[in-house]
Amino acid sequence: MNPFIETLPEKIAGKLRHAKPEDETVRIQVLTDMNMERRFGEHWVVVTDRRVLLIPDDGDDGTVDIPVDEIAEVKVEPLVGGGRMELERKIGESANIRYSGSLAGKFSEVAAGIRQLTKGEELTLPSHIEKTRCDRCHRLLPEKDGLCPACVRKGATFLRILTYLKPYRSRVAAMVALVVIGTVINLLPPLIVQHIIDDVLTPQDNISLLFWFTGGLLAAQLAIWGIRVGRGWITVWIGGQVAADIRSQLYHHMLFMPVRFFDKHKVGTLISRITNDTERLEGFMMFAMPHLFTDGLLVVGILCLLLVKSWTLTLFVLLPIPFIVLASFFIWKRLRRSWGRWLAKWARLSSHLNESISGIRVVKAFAQEKREGLRFDRRNQELRDASIYVDRMWYIFFTATNFLMSFGVFFVWYFGGRQILGTELTLGGLMAFISYLWMLYDPLQWLGELNMFLSRAFAGAERIFEVLDKEPERAEAMDALPMPDMVGHVAFRDVSFGYDRARPVLKDISLDVRPGEMIGLVGRSGVGKSTLINLICRFYDPDRGGIEIDGHDMRNIRLADLRRHIGMVHQESFLFNGTIAENIGYGKPGAEMDEIIRSAMAAEAHDFIVGRADGYNTMVGERGNKLSGGEKQRIAIARAILHDPRILILDEATSSLDTQTGKKIQEAIARLVKGRTTFAIAHRLSTLRSADRLVVLDDGKIAEVGSHEEVMEKKGIFYNLVKTQQETTAVIGVGGGKDAVPA
Repeated sequence: MNPFIETLPEKIAGKLRHAKPEDETVRIQVLTDMNMERRFGEHWVVVTDRRVLLIPDDGDDGTVDIPVDEIAEVKVEPLVGGGRMELERKIGESANIRYSGSLAGKFSEVAAGIRQLTKGEELTLPSHIEKTRCDRCHRLLPEKDGLCPACVRKGATFLRILTYLKPYRSRVAAMVALVVIGTVINLLPPLIVQHIIDDVLTPQDNISLLFWFTGGLLAAQLAIWGIRVGRGWITVWIGGQVAADIRSQLYHHMLFMPVRFFDKHKVGTLISRITNDTERLEGFMMFAMPHLFTDGLLVVGILCLLLVKSWTLTLFVLLPIPFIVLASFFIWKRLRRSWGRWLAKWARLSSHLNESISGIRVVKAFAQEKREGLRFDRRNQELRDASIYVDRMWYIFFTATNFLMSFGVFFVWYFGGRQILGTELTLGGLMAFISYLWMLYDPLQWLGELNMFLSRAFAGAERIFEVLDKEPERAEAMDALPMPDMVGHVAFRDVSFGYDRARPVLKDISLDVRPGEMIGLVGRSGVGKSTLINLICRFYDPDRGGIEIDGHDMRNIRLADLRRHIGMVHQESFLFNGTIAENIGYGKPGAEMDEIIRSAMAAEAHDFIVGRADGYNTMVGERGNKLSGGEKQRIAIARAILHDPRILILDEATSSLDTQTGKKIQEAIARLVKGRTTFAIAHRLSTLRSADRLVVLDDGKIAEVGSHEEVMEKKGIFYNLVKTQQETTAVIGVGGGKDAVPA
């Protein structure tokens, strides 16, 4: 379905057909949620290959018709709570299209499409736009492209949970067989008690039968116990295995999600889905689901026996059940929503814990322990309030159902006693009936408790399936191009990109980088240097334009091959909680020890490594917290050297090193970059003097390109950055400005 061709109301569609020539093709047809008077109201934007039409939602007079060749410029301006698209005419008054924040991404693409038409270019629009509202009920979604809690089909969720049982059919069949046998045996004790009362105790002349009846009771109880043990063993295994399968599937799916997915979700909330939500599903599979089947079967069996014994008394037993079912249906809907809110509060608390503990050094450095404690207490209280609300609602429901069910017992004692006096029922029959009645109420009470298990499990399952249903990283098409070898020719073709489509970070970037060329990326903070690198690694795909590697569109190259030829050293080097050798060899599994050592020597890391007691087997700690910043950086450089990439990316690679070590690293990097296409970002501009070309970015665009001498001669942005750095270094008095590039 094309997100840029929405269905017009018949009244407007009819007028458009009469007004539009037959050879004029509609390219864009979308509805905005604000009118020309800047108020909430619908307004249609129709773009053909010749003009732009702004049509009121009622189709009456007031349509604005702007020929495409009269549009000088299309501007998009983010506003508080929304945005504005301005169509600036070559002659005459501009036209403004306003929209709320939920449509900002879509109208950013509409604006880009109109620009293409004004330039006579082919219209290219994305096939997918992130949804902010539910297609069915039009409610705002909890997150972009997320699930609508109000429209999730519960039956579909339950059936999807059951699909995880397919690999374990034999065990499920064994459990079902045990449940059926156990249910039949469970129904025997009240019948045996009836015969003891009617055939042994009442006539008092068949004492010899007492031994056999009591022996039968004992045998039935032993059989029930054995069946419960066997059933429990199987259900616990199935529940644990299914939970492990879901955890594994969820984690592996997350590994292949695009980086944009992790930008939208906090780490704590994702961890909560893998741990807490799967734990609730495990509890449902272990306890609730077996009881659902067992107790359901038991209820059917008991009702059949009760009807056989006395259909009139059975009617009294069933009187409270319709009220219980209605109450269950009502409470189920409220509990599901409440459990969803509870899970969201729990995820927020987990996220805060992850963030504050990970950043504990920053917390302590600024003496913000009390502040973080207050933030935690606030979230903890929100979770407490949500928990109390759910538990109170459940407690009221549970006690109310118990009270309603007790009415059946009163009726049975009264009317059953009358039937005994009238010889319509024996004493043993009444006692058996009451025993079955209590046996009936136990599973009915459990089926009431099932609401709580279902609410928890379904809320967790929906959060899990929400992630599993998201499209993983579009690594490659079926016919993706394998690239076992790479030359390193990189070309940017009119690349535009924004983490939020409505706010582009890079705008129409075009740059051709020769194989083996070193490019220094320069600019103030926030101009798009790191974003450009993220695109080269294909952590994101451009919103517009494309990047070519060796003449092939990056999106058509096998992702594994692409990243195998790209090495990266970040400003903040991330190390895994393992040994130094494992971290250096991370990008090349199975690397020999001598390869690891050579890489460490090239990165000037060997000396400090062998100086430690365990050498290359030294544990670096979580995030490498047992190493200094410079040591972590050198290990990261060694990791990149061992990876042996054709395209090398250095993002502030020497930022954590002292001057002496930095010079050694510069020598190592100089050896490393030979013959490799290199993109380097550096705070110390002196480290970029060896770059073949400097690319100066400003406001998301390329402002200056050339060698160091060429861009200095322009006395533009780069020149001013150098002068500012010289002055700053001189004022600080560190190195006397010797690291600054001389003008």
